[in-house]
Amino acid sequence: MLNPSPETDVVRIESLSFAYDTRPILHEVSLRIPRGKVVAIMGASGCGKTTLLRMIGGSIRPTAGVARVFGVDTTQLDTAGLYRMRRRMGMLFQFGALFTDMSVYDNVAFALREHTALPESAIRDLVLMKLDAVGLRGVAHAMPSSLSGGMARRVALARTVALDPALIMYDEPFAGLDPISLGVIARLIRRLNDALGATSIIVTHDVEESLQIVDYIYFVSGGRIIAEGTAEAVRASGVPYVRQFVRGETDGPVPFHYPAADYWSDLAVPKAA
Repeated sequence: MLNPSPETDVVRIESLSFAYDTRPILHEVSLRIPRGKVVAIMGASGCGKTTLLRMIGGSIRPTAGVARVFGVDTTQLDTAGLYRMRRRMGMLFQFGALFTDMSVYDNVAFALREHTALPESAIRDLVLMKLDAVGLRGVAHAMPSSLSGGMARRVALARTVALDPALIMYDEPFAGLDPISLGVIARLIRRLNDALGATSIIVTHDVEESLQIVDYIYFVSGGRIIAEGTAEAVRASGVPYVRQFVRGETDGPVPFHYPAADYWSDLAVPKAA
């Protein structure tokens, strides 16, 4: 188990629940993410992982419980307070979400222009520095449409860290990448986290690459934390859900079929005329 304290926790979630109208998504979730760590949140699609990220970012508020970020209860923040908190965050969206009508350079410069009063000469130096960190300074003036999927994700990563955020959140950063690009992005996430002295949260389905770079993993199923541990503990876990997820087994507590009526009974029902 992680050994954080309120003084070193960047994120601290306590008994958090959330529902869309009457549809429950998260139930009594508690977790801690200490400063400087790379932590993964894993689980099957629809289990509430991305909702948890949105809760941390303050874009939605819990039905019950508390989400503390940088020691502050996000439910107590007004709009201005949320914007100040988000100024310390970076978010890599699924598939990158670059502005398609802006060049690579302008994508990375966007946050610097919006949130700082730096002169354009300083912004230029910072943009080229961030692009160099992800190996793409040479495509600064290219358009996103000319980039491969892996390159676009690296540009999005440079944009994410443009303001040197204290907390970086990644929503499925490896989705749709080939094995080489996936490995490059994974190593960049670890390297940039350590170089910036940041804290990173990764929502992902990719088990093998994630286990090589993360410090700790939380498994979510049915809106609850059902298991947690280091990469070594997860690989050796006897929890049926974790074992099935990590090994990619077809048989286990995660069913292939969505709940339905008896198959033969369905076949026996006469079709409508």
